[in-house]
Amino acid sequence: MRRAKVYRNKIFAGILSEIDDVGYEFTYDSAYFNDRSQPGISLTIPKTKLTHTSEHLFPFFYNMLSEGTNRVVQSKLLKIDERDFFGLLLATAKYDTIGAITVKKI
Repeated sequence: MRRAKVYRNKIFAGILSEIDDVGYEFTYDSAYFNDRSQPGISLTIPKTKLTHTSEHLFPFFYNMLSEGTNRVVQSKLLKIDERDFFGLLLATAKYDTIGAITVKKI
């Protein structure tokens, strides 16, 4: 199992986990979940429940990845299989991302 901390505007929002042969899980941090001033990290992962599950990498996180030739180049430079979406997310979404979300490997 691989896991990552997810931050929204540098505030710890929750844990994204890749569960072997099962799928993915995002669990809001309880402090973030209970803070009414903090919004959900995306419209598709709302703060309506503590844990969200998916058979595939959540589209919200998948859309943070490069596409096409850029993904091929990143995969070769980072020595990560270009179909390892979670691995690419961990390697590329830890700093300057477009938007408020960053993802840091645990």
